[in-house]
Amino acid sequence: MSISTPGGPERRPTVVSTGKKPAAGRPASGAKAGSGKPAGSPRAGGKGPRKPVTPVKVSQGRAWGPIALFVAVGVLAAGIIGYGAWASFQGAKPWDKRANAIDGISNIRKSDPESLKYESHKSGPLTWKYSPPVGGVHNAAWQNCMGDVYDAPIANEHAVHSLEHGAVWITYRPDLPKDQVDKLAGKVRGVEKMLMSPYEGLDKPISLQAWGYQLKLDNADDSRIDEFIKDLRVNASAEGPTALCNTGITATGTTPRELQQQQPPTQ
Repeated sequence: MSISTPGGPERRPTVVSTGKKPAAGRPASGAKAGSGKPAGSPRAGGKGPRKPVTPVKVSQGRAWGPIALFVAVGVLAAGIIGYGAWASFQGAKPWDKRANAIDGISNIRKSDPESLKYESHKSGPLTWKYSPPVGGVHNAAWQNCMGDVYDAPIANEHAVHSLEHGAVWITYRPDLPKDQVDKLAGKVRGVEKMLMSPYEGLDKPISLQAWGYQLKLDNADDSRIDEFIKDLRVNASAEGPTALCNTGITATGTTPRELQQQQPPTQ
């Protein structure tokens, strides 16, 4: 429809109506466009508003290095705690139960207690069921056992008395290699209630004795030597822990001392 104003000094502009309203969000005809399209504006081609783009998440995978380290530390800590608990439990056991757990040990106190009995000290040469002897009848004088390392055989009669006082007596074959002898001596020298000497006729290179116990070994590197000493030194005493190991016989030789005094020394 057209509307016109007839004549006169001023004329009104002709307005042409199309019957359509301006599209929402779009400036009216003749208006300047804005600096950008607002969100949700129609896409070109009339296909509706553009959907927002969803960001794509990129998986970086698990950090296996720190996880493995954490697990390793946890396992190590559990092992340390477990060993500590086991060691504490073992240390809480009575000494005789710890000794009985040593692989290969002979417990004569249990298997043959009669062989350890005696009524009194005796002079002169004596005989025993076990070699080296581990207890029973013995001389009135003990062999000095203040960490003494004897380089020649000693009298059984005196050594057994030392065992009664709680000493550990280490014996070895005379042909044992020097480095092996030195390792044994390192465990004995200067340690109270320890003594060591070569011994003829051993069926094993090394034999350890405490009162009522014996352990025979092939090598001075065997860890059971330390176990035997730790569990039986002092503890295996038949007279109690206060029994002396000093002021004893220091001479070597397999003849008891009182007979040695009567016989001339051998050449």
